[in-house]
Amino acid sequence: MNETPIEVRIGDGVLRGHAGGVGIPALVLHGGPGLPDYMEGCAAELGRLFTTIRYTQRGIEPSTVGAPYSVETHMADALAVLDALGLEKAWAVGHSWGGHLALHLAVAHPERLHGVVAIDTLGASGDVLPGFREALLAALGDGARARWNEIQERDEAGEATEEELVEQHDIVWPSYFFDAANAPPPLTSRVGGECNRDTFASIREHFEVGTLRTGLPNVRLPVLFVHGTNDPLPIRGALETARLITGAKVGRVPRCGHFPWLEQPGFTDRIIRGLIAEL
Repeated sequence: MNETPIEVRIGDGVLRGHAGGVGIPALVLHGGPGLPDYMEGCAAELGRLFTTIRYTQRGIEPSTVGAPYSVETHMADALAVLDALGLEKAWAVGHSWGGHLALHLAVAHPERLHGVVAIDTLGASGDVLPGFREALLAALGDGARARWNEIQERDEAGEATEEELVEQHDIVWPSYFFDAANAPPPLTSRVGGECNRDTFASIREHFEVGTLRTGLPNVRLPVLFVHGTNDPLPIRGALETARLITGAKVGRVPRCGHFPWLEQPGFTDRIIRGLIAEL
């Protein structure tokens, strides 16, 4: 798929990304937070269905927008990208944290969206996070688990280096896949620790006040969840969140972990087309 580079100025920084494909526009929001955009392969699959617009969120190069890092600032950035491209509305297609961000956009700014596709996402409640962490660590040997926990403690204290955070990411990377022994190479070698910590703090604040639990029942947009049946992030979160939204659909990707376009190429496009047809 041919893509065109895009740059959107935010304050004294720039969000950098790409646009391509044909069809109705869709913001393609990557996970993390604090990772660079890794959604090229997913956007390529969806480029026959949508005009895809993907960008690296604030907090990590090649974008240069810095703090503050919160759900609100990430939402404002997404809307600024739409404004810069002259788009009144778009689909929000988000993976992992990006899907969670898309759900917040549906609650706070439904007038800017045609609908939401949340791929292997964190839902309206944080109660799946302990199970997610344990699933990622379950297959590790004692040494790898100890090292992961050591870096985690340093990160929570704000002392971990970027090199350590990348090492931590790589330790559990195979656990994201149904076929862990044949996991592809990691999609990124950069991690923005401050963005990750501060954004997750904001996410937890919204969990505590129930922003999505109370807001999603009022959403009247089409909302589609796509989730790998073997994702270490429990599908229970997507199912419970879908029940909050009138008409929401959930599509399961078999023999698949957290990255369906990598383990089941083409399935994401087909399942989204099928769910939209049901609507």
